[in-house]
Amino acid sequence: MKILVILAHPDPASFNHAIAKSVCLQLEKDGHTVLFHDLYQEGFDPVLPGSEIPRDSYLNASVKRHCTDLQMADGVIIIHPNWWGMPPAILKGWIDRIIRPGIAYRFIEGDAGDGVPVGLLQAKAAIVITTSNTRKEREETVFGDPLQLIWKQCVFGLCGVLQFHRLIFRVVITSSLQERVSWLNDATELTHRIFPEST
Repeated sequence: MKILVILAHPDPASFNHAIAKSVCLQLEKDGHTVLFHDLYQEGFDPVLPGSEIPRDSYLNASVKRHCTDLQMADGVIIIHPNWWGMPPAILKGWIDRIIRPGIAYRFIEGDAGDGVPVGLLQAKAAIVITTSNTRKEREETVFGDPLQLIWKQCVFGLCGVLQFHRLIFRVVITSSLQERVSWLNDATELTHRIFPEST
């Protein structure tokens, strides 16, 4: 299987990077082809130009490569911190530029774009792993979980990826080495369960 892994964290020493490394190693161990993108390391431009909005517009080589990898993927894993209840801006820009009509979804014939889209992604499952420095009780009672809605319904559900899984690791800033090791094990175990060994 081809599994697309998207990492969005600016600090190479971050726990997000450790998660991505562990997940990619597990996927490779299970015989999968990993399509890995570290958005910050690549210098991905998150700004959607107006000229890129039309369905058949010109796409530069970087955007084309991301679109192709997304189309080819049998599964998707997204790793990012929770910043203000949202993904980092670079990842929101990735959604804007890569989750495109004709690539990730389409509208039915004769629809002017105001109807319900039809998902086009061939990926059967998606995993989103997020980190947070807010305690669970406060996050749930004060903020809710906007990331769950964004990823499960607004992105993957819309694009036809109905098997959705989420891991939240918190509170990272005060976590012990033992907790972080346990979290990495949780991430690799979920990865292995959703994308088992390729036969």
